[in-house]
Amino acid sequence: QVHLVESGGGLVQPGGSLRLSCAASGFAFDSYAIGWFRQAPGKEREGVSCINSGRDGRTYYVDSVKGRFTISRDNGKNTIYLQMNSLKPEDTAVYYCATKRRLFCTFSKYDYDYWGQGTQVTVSS
Repeated sequence: QVHLVESGGGLVQPGGSLRLSCAASGFAFDSYAIGWFRQAPGKEREGVSCINSGRDGRTYYVDSVKGRFTISRDNGKNTIYLQMNSLKPEDTAVYYCATKRRLFCTFSKYDYDYWGQGTQVTVSS
């Protein structure tokens, strides 16, 4: 059974940093793409960053986080990370990781088969 568990969220001041983790189990972790999404109150869930399967490993970011967020995967630990620097109040949202059981990632939430429960990130002074 596929399980994705996010952690690392919290309250941080503008300009601060957080590192989110997504621990995966129940599937061939290094064979599939993983995405990070976020959903702010009253807004649609949006893709933030994603990484192709371990064989490829290419990473992608939406424009609003380019240069500030970094996605990485540790196939030995079955874990995906999202390092978030220079955080802004508009980054406040629940962050989710998801897998789509394909080699290549996308930013469409409809392409993903399994989701974690989410972790809250709040950026406020």
